[in-house]
Amino acid sequence: MNPEDRKYTQEHEWAKVEDAAARLVAVGITHYAQDELGDIVYFDLPQVGDKVAYMEKMGEVESVKAVSDLFSPVTGQVSAVNDALIDHPELVNDDPFEAGWIVRVVLEDLAELDNLMSAADYEAYIQGTH
Repeated sequence: MNPEDRKYTQEHEWAKVEDAAARLVAVGITHYAQDELGDIVYFDLPQVGDKVAYMEKMGEVESVKAVSDLFSPVTGQVSAVNDALIDHPELVNDDPFEAGWIVRVVLEDLAELDNLMSAADYEAYIQGTH
C-alpha cells in the first residue's frame, strides 16, 4: 500500500527523492492519514521560498472531521507548492502518493532522510496504532 520509493514519518507524512543531485524531494501525506481525516476540504500551505524544518509545522489540512497540522519530514526550502490542492483538496483523498503531493523541497542534507521510516517500518508502525 505504501510505495517503497519514499520515507515516512510517525505523523503520516512522506518524502520522495525526485532528484538526488539537486536534493529535491516531494512531500505529501499518506493514504493512512487521508483515510483517517476523511474528506479533505482545505489546505493551508507554505509558500515557494519558505524554509521548512524537520518535524516542525509547515501548514494545516482541514477535513470534515478535524483540522490537523502538517509536519515537514525534511529541512530545506520550498521550491514548489501543489496549487491544484487549493481548488481541489480532495486530490489527496483520491491519490495521496502522486497527484496529491503537497510541496517540493530542496533539502539541506539528503542524509536527513535516514531519520525517516522505510515503507515496511511505516506499515508496521500503523499496524501498531490500531
